[in-house]
Amino acid sequence: MKTIASLFDEQPMQWNLRGDPHLWREMREHFDGVPLPSSPDELVALIESAFRILTGHPISEAEPFFTERYNTGGMSSGMLLPKFWREKIIPFLVERSQI
Repeated sequence: MKTIASLFDEQPMQWNLRGDPHLWREMREHFDGVPLPSSPDELVALIESAFRILTGHPISEAEPFFTERYNTGGMSSGMLLPKFWREKIIPFLVERSQI
């Protein structure tokens, strides 16, 4: 059985801000054991919901935001840009789900 967590096994080639890899790992843990849904729309809805649960921010937010637990030092440490997740990460995961 393919799970949503398995979509997070291989990381994308490029991150936007330093908080992204931390959220990626948390997403993988969040979806551990959750079966892959039957439609891309359902997958998107689940990822958007997890984004809000894990960050406390909606993925529709326009501005970058800081998440303390992702702060490991450095210029953009702890920062996330929802637009990157909407426009790059989610399409990447949806494409991967259909392989």
